[in-house]
Amino acid sequence: MRSEDGGKPDAAVVRDALGVGVAVGLSGFAFGVTSAGSGLTLLQTCALSLLVFTGASQFALVGALAGGGNPFTAAAGAFFLGVRNAFYGLRLSQLLALPRAVRPFAAQWVIDETTAVALAQPTRRSVRIGFTVTGLTLYVLWNLTTLLGALGADAIGDTDAWGLDAAGPAVFLALLAPMLKTTTERVVAGIAVVLGLGLLPVLPAGVPVLVAALAAPAVLWAEGRRRARTGPAEGDDTVEEGR
Repeated sequence: MRSEDGGKPDAAVVRDALGVGVAVGLSGFAFGVTSAGSGLTLLQTCALSLLVFTGASQFALVGALAGGGNPFTAAAGAFFLGVRNAFYGLRLSQLLALPRAVRPFAAQWVIDETTAVALAQPTRRSVRIGFTVTGLTLYVLWNLTTLLGALGADAIGDTDAWGLDAAGPAVFLALLAPMLKTTTERVVAGIAVVLGLGLLPVLPAGVPVLVAALAAPAVLWAEGRRRARTGPAEGDDTVEEGR
């Protein structure tokens, strides 16, 4: 195990990647239980983890279906949550610089956790190690614990009583919160929360999350108008060097 150009030792990268992969991968059990409790079959539950493999979208889909939402609306909500991975891929494609033949397979592992680990690395070698170890560990554990959760759903009983349906959103929020570093990002998150929770009682399941997604373009439009009129203020924390 060695480092490159004075970067982080390979062993340290592997350790950090395994920590993230194991910690998050175990939450697949909560998805398996929640999905089975929402009425999906064992095959459907496992297929979601194998093919979709993005926890927030999976929980959003089964949550909307469990709430009586239209399947197309539920799928649309899950899709919009998953779109962020495409933007991750644009950045990771530059850092990883993988051969073309490998890129379609690597794309399956472009999620919040692999992106976070990869972006924290100082060299291309450590980026590749961090991405690969996190992706492999998380993919194997997430699918294994999904299967175990779906098989054990009957033994657990009422998933609402255990609160397991909150595990997925809790993990997602724990990953998202440290990324909200600027005023603009916090405003977007705050408005999205207000829209999502406020519209939950009046709109069909799955629709509030779609409306909440409008917070980002609305705030960015307002911020662009403000800057066009006044210019960026000195010390404005929405302006980050290198962005």
